[in-house]
Amino acid sequence: MDYSATTTGFRQQPKVRMRNPVAAMGDPNQLFDDTSASGRTANSGYRAQETSGMGYPTQALLSDPMSNLAMAYGSSLASQGKEMVDKNLDRFFPISKLKYYFAVDTVYVGKKLGLLVFPYMHQNWEVSYQQDTPVAPRFDINAPDLYIPAMAFITYILVAGLALGTQNRFSPEILGMQASSALVWLIMEVLATLLSLYLVTVNTDLTTIDLIAFSGYKYVGMIVGVLAGLLFGRTGYYLMLLWCCIAIFVFTIRTLRLKILSEAAAEGVLVRGAKNQLRMYLTMAIAAAQPIFMYWLTYHLIR
Repeated sequence: MDYSATTTGFRQQPKVRMRNPVAAMGDPNQLFDDTSASGRTANSGYRAQETSGMGYPTQALLSDPMSNLAMAYGSSLASQGKEMVDKNLDRFFPISKLKYYFAVDTVYVGKKLGLLVFPYMHQNWEVSYQQDTPVAPRFDINAPDLYIPAMAFITYILVAGLALGTQNRFSPEILGMQASSALVWLIMEVLATLLSLYLVTVNTDLTTIDLIAFSGYKYVGMIVGVLAGLLFGRTGYYLMLLWCCIAIFVFTIRTLRLKILSEAAAEGVLVRGAKNQLRMYLTMAIAAAQPIFMYWLTYHLIR
């Protein structure tokens, strides 16, 4: 007789599959299943669909032929405007050539400073060329540069502050006015020279940067004069300033006559004709203006 199913009189309960055994074992009092994870997944999927749906108009706009044509036309206008601005700016102030004016070395600076203070023994004033291009200043002492004028301008401001400090007149406002006035006078001088060259119709290769360089060389003599005044008083100031004024006058005449005057005048031939006489007077006026500015910007620093 088989007693396996009827010995005890009870039937075995069927096995129940647990839906979430981890959740059931974690909290026996939980009445409902946690469906937050599935909710987040659904929300993220919805947002992804929404984002992709929002990106569709942008892609459609970029793929529109009219939009591409408008963007290409705007880019061409911007490039043409940039080229026009660069061309006109390079005409009056060739920024691309600034690197040339700072191509100096220690030997050039020393020789050029000596030439500015004592220009009487120098014979050859012509600028050297290599394949129709002027050589760098470090290879030619006659070439104009911007390194010496820039450093001389900054040194002049510092020496002016020193002179004002020794007289108990120093203040940041006064030093700022000193620097501003020197810069304004330099700009006015260059603009007046450009206007004069235009009125006289001088066909020269002088650029605006060349005029700034030649106008900035006078700060070397101004520094020497003010330092002499600080060391030796007003007598030393006037003597050294007079020497430097004569030197810068001779330097400017011999440098600009090859640029402004005609070839005949540059070679020493007698200047004839009203136009050549105007050019000669203009050269002398530019040279004569240098000592005036040197005295005007330094006399009040020595007492």
